[in-house]
Amino acid sequence: MATEIERKFLVKGDFSGQVTGSQRIVQGYICSQPGRTVRVRIRGEEGFLTIKGASDEKGLSRYEFEQKIPLADAEELLKLCEPGVIDKVRNLIPAGRHTWEVDVFHGDNEGLILAEIELDSEEEAFEQPEWLGQEVSGDRRYYNSMLTKHPFTEWKPPAPSSTGK
Repeated sequence: MATEIERKFLVKGDFSGQVTGSQRIVQGYICSQPGRTVRVRIRGEEGFLTIKGASDEKGLSRYEFEQKIPLADAEELLKLCEPGVIDKVRNLIPAGRHTWEVDVFHGDNEGLILAEIELDSEEEAFEQPEWLGQEVSGDRRYYNSMLTKHPFTEWKPPAPSSTGK
């Protein structure tokens, strides 16, 4: 059984000069129920089918099964997905012994930029680049499956504080 351990952050600065590779990703969800998702993804010219289990209490670890599938199959499966699609460009940025994946979202999630890092353990130390913002690892609003249902462009800005701060 494969376990994915991942931390997710907002991006607050310019990372573009550190990018070593980029690829467009389009994905949809055949199933996006609490505790399980079945995702179809086209990354570049490759198709993938991914099944993910429930996240742990901190939102850092969960079961993940991913299988490469023919591009034509992925294109057909996308037609069976629930409403909503994720369209993003994934940028790869090496930092120390890790590689950050910085996703720049388009379409209904335009304006959202998230950085993810995969780790070997929840306690593993990692280099934090200067463009890294607030951690949102356990915040379900930032899960791709949730962004198909409640896109970033539909989020309401936070209400002003009653103290004027």
